[in-house]
Amino acid sequence: MRVVIERLSKTYQDRSGQSVEALQSIDLSVEEEEFLAIVGPSGCGKSTLLNIIAGLLTPSEGDVFFDGLRDGSHPPTAMVFQEFALFPWRTVLGNIEFGLEERGVAAGERHERAMRLVELVGLAGFEEKYPHQLSGGMRQRVGIARALAVDPAVLLMDEPFSALDAQTRQLLQIELLAIWERTRKTILYVTHNIQEAVFMADRVAVLSRRPGRLIAVVPVELKRPRSETMLGDARFLQTVDLIWGLIKADAEKALVSPEGG
Repeated sequence: MRVVIERLSKTYQDRSGQSVEALQSIDLSVEEEEFLAIVGPSGCGKSTLLNIIAGLLTPSEGDVFFDGLRDGSHPPTAMVFQEFALFPWRTVLGNIEFGLEERGVAAGERHERAMRLVELVGLAGFEEKYPHQLSGGMRQRVGIARALAVDPAVLLMDEPFSALDAQTRQLLQIELLAIWERTRKTILYVTHNIQEAVFMADRVAVLSRRPGRLIAVVPVELKRPRSETMLGDARFLQTVDLIWGLIKADAEKALVSPEGG
């Protein structure tokens, strides 16, 4: 599914009642089956943008279109969060089946679909385990499977691996790419990690400091499937440096402008 974001802005009130402009006039398109990463400094509105696309927040201005249709109430998306967000009283299967239960899917179909996803994310044998019995990486696999269970047209991922150790994070990057190759979902992936964004994505959208504006959309000229050997590829390093340079230049602009103090 193709996603088009037009003139999207978001202003909200902080706890003291002051207006805070989180996003400013974002124009961005995500092509069908594309893996798009979104990077930018802390507080630039990356998560806010994802939540608006998911229909969890309402924009102050602008629209989000799915295949040309405006659908702010029930967009065909599913979210994977940083904090795992699993129900501790449910097993692996129970967590994966939750969204299907909410949609009224019959028990037999729920179970069959959940079992297929257990295999897909590499959790066979752990179906009846509870979240506290799983490692962080395994819990995030459950989160990914739960999101895929409802068959979303667009998968939204908000720093899903940031709480994991470096080794587990790299393993899950490879596994997520393998899942994406098999499902070909449109993915929007928010991360602070530029290397992760370049390694995984087809393109990287770079946001400015707050209020978040779109600085650039950088194409990633790396062949697929991706592997760890590409981390030393000259094109990989050049793309990382380019994106870091864009973020650094924006930060330096803030230091010399009246708005930046």
